[in-house]
Amino acid sequence: MSELLKNIFRFVLFILVQVFILFKMPPLHRFITPYLYYLFILWLPFGLSRAALTFIGFFFGLCLDYFTMTPGLHAAACTLIAYTRPFVIGLLISQEGADKNYISPSIVSMGWAPYATYVIVLTLLHHTYLVLLEWLNFGSFMYFLGKVVASTAVSLLLVLLTELLFFRKQKFRTNTI
Repeated sequence: MSELLKNIFRFVLFILVQVFILFKMPPLHRFITPYLYYLFILWLPFGLSRAALTFIGFFFGLCLDYFTMTPGLHAAACTLIAYTRPFVIGLLISQEGADKNYISPSIVSMGWAPYATYVIVLTLLHHTYLVLLEWLNFGSFMYFLGKVVASTAVSLLLVLLTELLFFRKQKFRTNTI
């Protein structure tokens, strides 16, 4: 299957899972909101330009905002992580060149430690910004901090389960020139 078809399928699947499964679950706690949809942005190919990533992130978040009736909260958070993603990847794998030898970020292409750092940094950035936008309307600082920490922890658990259950095969590209 081509990369374009894979990413279109992932786009639809992540929106459907977030809207019809994760948002329909009864709340675990007032601090915990499980998010998995942003993993779509983290799994996009290395070769996309920053402008393309930013546009895809905005459109993806806007689609989720349409289903959840939120005024751009998810679009803003997705745009932020899509814009900062190349910078984080450049910091983590600039010497190894995995972005030249593999198609997309994964445990295989980056290794456990850099991939875990990549996911944790972007998850924390996404959740902090999303909860900050919600917090501007109501709540205290402790609510803000508790919601960021709890939602990030649950989302990281979901990402880990997704990575383990749906292992993505990465082919090593030998013709990188």
